[in-house]
Amino acid sequence: MTSNLTLLVLIGVLTACGVYLILERAVSKMLLGMILFGNAVNLLILTVGGPDGDPPVGGAEAGAHEGMADPLAQAMMLTAIVITMGLAAFVLSLAYRSYMLTTTDDVQNDPGDAEVAARRDREDPED
Repeated sequence: MTSNLTLLVLIGVLTACGVYLILERAVSKMLLGMILFGNAVNLLILTVGGPDGDPPVGGAEAGAHEGMADPLAQAMMLTAIVITMGLAAFVLSLAYRSYMLTTTDDVQNDPGDAEVAARRDREDPED
């Protein structure tokens, strides 16, 4: 019970740090945030998967699967790892392309979005 509580607190901290870094303006910090968030999801799947058990092997007699581990959690965690690494490679390639074009790591505001925000502020000064 104590180890599950410790893992849940660690999952919460990793998730909070990941979300904070994803909301930053630098692409490298966004990438680190996505990796932290992916690791938090992996730990969550591991924790929710249940206690350890016997390996789920084929050919076991009927009714002998009471003590076996659930293979679904393992498959979901492996899938989450692959998706996180693919997403990290994609963001890393975007960061490299952005750095080659602008020689900076920061994401700039879109001029069209800034114009819409300024127009909204002029039309509705009550806020």
